[in-house]
Amino acid sequence: MPTYDYECTDCGHTFEYFQSMSDEPLQKCPSCGGKVKRLIGGGLGIIFKGSGFYVTDNRSKNAAAGQNGDKPKSDNASASKTGSDKKPVAAKGD
Repeated sequence: MPTYDYECTDCGHTFEYFQSMSDEPLQKCPSCGGKVKRLIGGGLGIIFKGSGFYVTDNRSKNAAAGQNGDKPKSDNASASKTGSDKKPVAAKGD
C-alpha cells in the first residue's frame, strides 16, 4: 500500500497518508478541515529484492567462464596446421 502526499488548499498544511490504491482520495485537512489535494510524487523507482538480478546470479559454469557451449577454440589453431607448435623430441643417448 502506497503513501500519498496531500496539501491543504486553505492553510497550506502538507502531510502523508498511508492508504490503499483503491481507496478514495482524502477530502478534508486534519489541521483545519479545509479542502485537500493529492500531490503527484516522483516515486522511488523499482526495488529489486532477492537473487537473480545481477549478472553473476543464476549462470552456468560455462557461461561464467566465457564459453557459450561451443567447443573452446585454441589460440594457436593456425600454428598447429603448420606443425610449428610441436616440440622436438630429444633422442635417447644425446
